[in-house]
Amino acid sequence: MDDGGIQEEPPTARFLAPTRSGGSRWVDGSEVDSSESAPWSLDDERSVGAASAGDASATVSVGTAAGAMSRASSGAFRRRLGKRPRRVDSLDVEAMDVRGAHGHSSKEISLLSTVAMAFQTLGVVYGDMGTSPLYVFSDVFSKVPIKSEVEILGALSLVMYTIALIPFAKYVFIVLKANDNGEGGTFALYSLICRYAKVSLLPNQQRVDEDISSFRLKLPTPELERALCVKDCLEKKPLFKNTLLFLVLMGTSMVIGDGILTPSMSVMSAVSGLQGQVPGFDTDAVVMVSIVVLMLLFSVQRFGTGKVGFMFAPILALWFLNLGSIGIYNMIKYDISVVKAFNPVYIYVFFKMNGIKAWSALGGCVLCITGAEAMFADLGHFSVKSIQVAFTVVVFPCLLIAYMGQAAYLMKNPRAVERIFYDSVPEVLFWPVFVIATLAAMIASQAMISATFSCIKQAMALGCFPRIKIIHTSKRVMGQIYIPVMNWFLMVMCIIIVATFRSTNDIANAYGIAEVGVMMVSTALVTLVMLLIWQTNLFLVLCFPILFGAVEFVYLTAVLSKIREGGWLPLAFSSLFLCIMYTWNYGSVLKYQSEMRGKISLDFILDLGATLGTMRVPGIGLVYNELVQGIPSIFGQLLVTLPAMHSTIVFVCIKYVPVPYVPLEERFLFRRVGQKDYHMFRCVARYGYKDVRKEDHGFFEQLLVESLEKFMRREAQEIALEASTMEAERDDVSVVSDVPPSPAGAGDLHVPLLSDQRLVDDNRMFNTEGSAPLLPSSSMSAEEDPGLEYELAALREAMASGFTYLLAHGDVRARKESLFMKKFIINYFYAFLRRNCRAGTATLKVPHSNIMRVGMTYMV
Repeated sequence: MDDGGIQEEPPTARFLAPTRSGGSRWVDGSEVDSSESAPWSLDDERSVGAASAGDASATVSVGTAAGAMSRASSGAFRRRLGKRPRRVDSLDVEAMDVRGAHGHSSKEISLLSTVAMAFQTLGVVYGDMGTSPLYVFSDVFSKVPIKSEVEILGALSLVMYTIALIPFAKYVFIVLKANDNGEGGTFALYSLICRYAKVSLLPNQQRVDEDISSFRLKLPTPELERALCVKDCLEKKPLFKNTLLFLVLMGTSMVIGDGILTPSMSVMSAVSGLQGQVPGFDTDAVVMVSIVVLMLLFSVQRFGTGKVGFMFAPILALWFLNLGSIGIYNMIKYDISVVKAFNPVYIYVFFKMNGIKAWSALGGCVLCITGAEAMFADLGHFSVKSIQVAFTVVVFPCLLIAYMGQAAYLMKNPRAVERIFYDSVPEVLFWPVFVIATLAAMIASQAMISATFSCIKQAMALGCFPRIKIIHTSKRVMGQIYIPVMNWFLMVMCIIIVATFRSTNDIANAYGIAEVGVMMVSTALVTLVMLLIWQTNLFLVLCFPILFGAVEFVYLTAVLSKIREGGWLPLAFSSLFLCIMYTWNYGSVLKYQSEMRGKISLDFILDLGATLGTMRVPGIGLVYNELVQGIPSIFGQLLVTLPAMHSTIVFVCIKYVPVPYVPLEERFLFRRVGQKDYHMFRCVARYGYKDVRKEDHGFFEQLLVESLEKFMRREAQEIALEASTMEAERDDVSVVSDVPPSPAGAGDLHVPLLSDQRLVDDNRMFNTEGSAPLLPSSSMSAEEDPGLEYELAALREAMASGFTYLLAHGDVRARKESLFMKKFIINYFYAFLRRNCRAGTATLKVPHSNIMRVGMTYMV
């Protein structure tokens, strides 16, 4: 229900006005059972949800004006009212259209800002890839011994074209464009696809979500028919939905696996440079120093990257400058002829002469592109252009020159392959380069650790990971977070890996598998984006997976051959987190479906009356639940258990939508549940998967009441507006009661009332045809509406009496007739995760005296 202890940040912007409906009151935009609908309603074609699920909200008669009319003069009006179509759901029209409220709105960035941002990317995005020259050639030539210059030129050509094809061609020019409002990563791709097709397994989608400014879709016209066909296939076949979710979770779990291996590999590679330089510095010393550095690295994570990362970009810039300078020095001094490696024929000769050994060496070649996925995953902190500029101008040429310099050194010193990086450094520069290399390795590790934290947070927001504590370490940068449990878990795993493998070559055998797996997942998701969203020419769509997918598949077969040599390690980590995420999502979907089936019917609430069968005492009860429609079953338990109920009840639903951020002005949706004297409301709070929720409960309570007051005032406005419209219609019908309605007039009745009206400002309402303003808000002040004044006074009295948070303490169990596997997953694995994840009460930051929990058992 809440995201790991994070609550909404106190906003300063204004919030949404109330709904614009004056008749039947429904909780959300989903279809409702005919037994619960108003007698003069017609289905809203834009509504979302299953009709069988129903909607448990109450109704309010729209006959306020009609009740004052005489029976003799209202007959024709009632006949016309009986044909009235169902009004548009108020949750579909309540959210105001806000342009530019989103932090990633499209706007021009100056050249100077782009250059400054490109400089910053060096310290965050390219740390992992930038430190790859420490170990690439040593791993490649551990599989293929150097017998002639063909091996050197072939390996160099292979490394050069790997960097040019995967990071440069694929990510810089194609994948970066598949961003979600400036956000990248596998979950960003998944949320982007979820907006164009209803592929999410959690059935809490609402049509009104499409009105969020950051949700807006721009569908190009070419190839539209094919895109609609793909959309229908994804929405109608559960197999496709599960496969897509499995791909996303697998890619995310592999990123977490990378977060375990990257610190171990980078730190140990940098420290191992002391072995040949300091006498007596053996393998045990390398292991001990590496463990100390790793403990220091993970210990400073709690301070946040904002406090320890101000020097990242300058250090990495100096590192890339060293790579380029030393590379040029080695080429001039040893052998400039290595430029022949630009000829791809040497790759063919390399494989022809070495056969199976060359194929095995591809696993070492993969190490030159580790961290390429960070170019896309860290996109949310930068712009596409800044990442492209940094890679094209700095990273790409410096890496090529560095590898060419090492190859030139190997031409004259083929036996120096084990310590090729440090041996190729001029003696006078060894210690400065060693210090910079160690710092660069720590920075590369820092970037992957932060990426792991971000993946966990996104997975939690989309219901794919148990609730754990998340700490935001920066008030200005929303993406800088710290997860204590994951931090210490990563540290322990890194220490175990270093102490167990004791060699960079052994760790390198396990390093490339996760990276290639993430690349293949991104290739599949971007291909789907091309088909569904970009609607690219079919030939170009097929070229993308054929070209890049084939190359990545070849690399995957090479790294999978190292499973026995340590490649099982990332697969084990990835499988563990994949099982956790998939089980949590599976259990959450079943729990939500069980709550949908157990919703309280409208008739039950109506039979109880305004007192709800109990005493109504002053106070506001906030009933937290996960349903976006209907009255949750926990409310029935509360009515049975408690002798009294609060005078005002608000059903609060925290909902995550598939967008990075939801503007504050579009966050809350309110509906009235039941008649006015019931004093019951529904509030749906919508958050993006990157939104920060960190607020004091007192501020949230004040904000809720203020928003509720706005809702009541606007509701009163619209009821009066509709009553005025009905009065005018009644007069017209009374005058021409003997004249049958024209076909045109009958057609007009099928347009839902107020469906296309928008609030132009706080004081005026305009109709859809742009006619003269109707009913200024000043005419609907509380003083002129006694009912509104009474309800507002009752709300303020309830607020003064305090708030109570009513929560469900649920136990999820599989039905007796379920299969054994389902019972095992739900009753043991999912139950274990629920018992050990963060409880809902811990996430609210509310005094225990204000919390009341009710035990529930959900049979799924």
